[in-house]
Amino acid sequence: MDVLQNKSKKSFSYISRYAPFYFYYHKLDKKYVYGITRHLSLDLPYVEIIVSPEDTFDILANKYYGRPDYFWVIADFNRVADPFIKVSDYFTKIKIPSLTSIEYEE
Repeated sequence: MDVLQNKSKKSFSYISRYAPFYFYYHKLDKKYVYGITRHLSLDLPYVEIIVSPEDTFDILANKYYGRPDYFWVIADFNRVADPFIKVSDYFTKIKIPSLTSIEYEE
C-alpha cells in the first residue's frame, strides 16, 4: 500500500530561492512531508558508489550513516528535489557526503 499521495509542488519565494519543492500527504500519519528548500554545499568530502536496483535514499543512508532518516542528506547533495524517486532510474553512480563536514550554501 502506498502511503504517500497527492504529490504536488509548492513555491514560497520568501523561504528559499530553491522553490518550488515537492510535498506529499502521508495518509497514515495524516501529515504533509515536505521536500528540501536549501542545498548542502557541494564542497563537502564524499565517496561515490555504484547504485544497485534496490537502492533507495533511506537504504543508502542507513548503510552509510546508520540512520535511514538521513535520506535527505544524500538526496540533497545529489540535487534530487524528490527523495522518493527510484534511485537506479536516474543514477548509475551517486555521491555520499561526509556527515562530519555538513555545510549549507549561502
